[in-house]
Amino acid sequence: MPAEPRTRLEIVPLDGIPEIEPGDDLAARVCDALGARSDLLPLLEDDVLVVTQKVVSKAEGAIVDLTTITPRPEAIAFGAAHDRDARQVEVVLQQARRVVRMAHGVLITETPHGFVCANGGVDASNVGPRSGDVVLLLPDDPDRSAAGIRTAIRERFGADIAVIVSDSFGRPWRNGIVDVAIGVSGLEPIEDLRGTPDHDGRMMRVTVRAVADELASAAELALGKSTGKPAALIRRAEITRGEGSVGDLIMPAANDLFR
Repeated sequence: MPAEPRTRLEIVPLDGIPEIEPGDDLAARVCDALGARSDLLPLLEDDVLVVTQKVVSKAEGAIVDLTTITPRPEAIAFGAAHDRDARQVEVVLQQARRVVRMAHGVLITETPHGFVCANGGVDASNVGPRSGDVVLLLPDDPDRSAAGIRTAIRERFGADIAVIVSDSFGRPWRNGIVDVAIGVSGLEPIEDLRGTPDHDGRMMRVTVRAVADELASAAELALGKSTGKPAALIRRAEITRGEGSVGDLIMPAANDLFR
């Protein structure tokens, strides 16, 4: 018989994390916020901490000052045609491993990490007091970023919990954005159910759950986009512990119908 699902999932946004600046010890700030919540302590083995990409990028200095950018003619033309800041377009092109689509005001690229997303993950929203003059890049190695926060939590609280770094992505065939995992530490980001029976006993042949993406999206529902809360603890998460990588979530090129 298939395992019974858990009856409750609790998502707790963390208060008290200040505006993050380049060079700040984000892991320490997260630990301070966890430590202030006595109701969440002790941390449990199935807890998952979700931290948004923006604060990770800020802490790591993944910021570009647009006043230093000179856009190429292609970026200027694209910006003029579609009411886009040519400097930001230039940053996206500089960061791209590959331009997937650049038409009708839409710029989709493949990042050095292998993510295929709008604007290469380059973000101009919620960037702090210099909004309009700076953009945020994705962290260089989001798995490493997640691992650093996980280590700090283990050292502070003696508990080894999983950590996810999340970001907002669009999806083919669907309107709207959802949060997905761009970095993981301490869990397997996918659950391969192929070869196991469904509720009716029929063997599943193609079902692979993107568990880390589901958890990232669930956390975003509690965090929102304008609350200023960049981290949430998910309690009673159904995860498989392990040393997975966000690369496990990236579609192999041979199976990518959009290439």
